[in-house]
Amino acid sequence: MTRDQEWDGRTAPSIADFERMAEKALHMIPQALRRHVDGVAIRIENFPSQEICADMGLPSPFDLLGLYQGVSLTEKSVFDAPEAPDMVFLYRRPILDYWCETTDTLDAIVRHVLIHEIGHHFGLSDEEMEAIEREAEKSASES
Repeated sequence: MTRDQEWDGRTAPSIADFERMAEKALHMIPQALRRHVDGVAIRIENFPSQEICADMGLPSPFDLLGLYQGVSLTEKSVFDAPEAPDMVFLYRRPILDYWCETTDTLDAIVRHVLIHEIGHHFGLSDEEMEAIEREAEKSASES
């Protein structure tokens, strides 16, 4: 079987596939943190918008795997009127592109990006996000 034949009939994971992976990854986050994510919407889009790329000075929409939009819990006040719901965006095409360049599984990459973006919701440091990711990876390997 040639390499081309090996890929006959296969397609890239869809937005719905990514939604399932994100849902699975969300359930691997420790419960103590997951309970605070209830109001955060998780959206899968093919690419960041042109506006986001321009605002962030991105040379290419492939340069952004995910984005947290909202006010982190460390900066929220009960006196502030919410302007928009907190949202985590996962960008399907850049994640797929990144996946092709690594040896990581697609599930692991989606989990990593989701944890990193949720970490911004909590105002966590990179070290704290890495600890959460290690716990989620341990959970993934046990299931």
